[in-house]
Amino acid sequence: MTQCSPTLQQADGEPRKEEGGKESNRIQALRVLSEVTTSLASEYDLEPLLNRFLGMMVRLSGASAGAVRVLTGDGKHLRLAASLGLPAELVEKERLVDIDCGICGVALRNDEIKQTRDLKPCVARTGQPFFGECRSMVVVPLEHNGRLLGAYNLYMTEDRPIPEEVSLLFCSISEHLAMAVENTRLMRENLRMTLMSERQMMANEVHDSLAQTMAYMKMRIELLREALLQYESGKALKYSGDIQQALDEAYASLRELLTQFRNRMDPLGLEHALKEHAAAYFDRTGVRLEFENRIPDLNLTVDQEVQVFHILQEALSNVARHSGAKQARLTLDVVDGQYAFTVEDDGRGVFVMGAQPDLRHHFGISIMSERAQRLNGNIEIANRPQGGARLRLLVPIQPEKAA
Repeated sequence: MTQCSPTLQQADGEPRKEEGGKESNRIQALRVLSEVTTSLASEYDLEPLLNRFLGMMVRLSGASAGAVRVLTGDGKHLRLAASLGLPAELVEKERLVDIDCGICGVALRNDEIKQTRDLKPCVARTGQPFFGECRSMVVVPLEHNGRLLGAYNLYMTEDRPIPEEVSLLFCSISEHLAMAVENTRLMRENLRMTLMSERQMMANEVHDSLAQTMAYMKMRIELLREALLQYESGKALKYSGDIQQALDEAYASLRELLTQFRNRMDPLGLEHALKEHAAAYFDRTGVRLEFENRIPDLNLTVDQEVQVFHILQEALSNVARHSGAKQARLTLDVVDGQYAFTVEDDGRGVFVMGAQPDLRHHFGISIMSERAQRLNGNIEIANRPQGGARLRLLVPIQPEKAA
């Protein structure tokens, strides 16, 4: 657990006992703790809670600014989830920092509250004069059940001691904020599970009604064709053949749609779901699939994750069915300020011998395009110069929100 004591660990000297202890500080500290704990029971959006917390802590500690950072999915970075009093250019610069960066990295590695008066490394790293104007900075790790979730910082422009009640409050608040961050993560997982359960119910209803009806029609069409063959009616056979072909295509599309509905995305999120999908891809298709995620902090809503998952699932299904490929690659990256999800293969390509088919009328491509529009994104399809095809889904990166 985080080291809780009235002694702040100084990064630039010996531990120093903080002076203070006025009754007003005690009352204010209790008010802050009470408000945060109350908010945890009623606040479902973490960002307003973090912003309120920063306002109270900055006011109580005498700081000029503050920031809350949460651990990204890859466990290697800290994302700026909330800030108060930081210049806009610094906020942009600090949206994502390495988890081992400077005194913050030391505090997280040692799992203890740190305070430093030496912010020259921060100035050198960012080139921002704000850090040069600060007299000291406090770093408090956020931890829940032994699991590191992030940290918060307080920046002081005056070199004055932090009251003992406030330094004690740092630890208590960090525990409660860590709980709030963890609760938000659990709520996202529950929302994913609920969404997948609803899709499973829809798939069952479609299967129990439309799919069974179509299966029955397919059997009756076969009997009709056999009966028509006895009479050798050419036109009737042609028309029944057309009906059977259309019904076969519709039935195959329906079965594929049911498969997509029943494929449950992992409650741990999009990246984990894609990893699992990629790991089983060769056994299912015989095509080797390489997966690489270059996005340190993929920040999508649950609904967006589901849409992206099914677009990529359809794209990989097309590779297995139509491309003749032996190897494929799925890459997550950021391109021109957008999330880029790319599926590549070494197959025959989509534009053969210079002809450019109208892909808009392809059933799978049409579905993928509709899903992309719901994301305010778009899909690009092209042949690769070295052979094979490339499908790329581009999704705008939404403004940062606490996750």
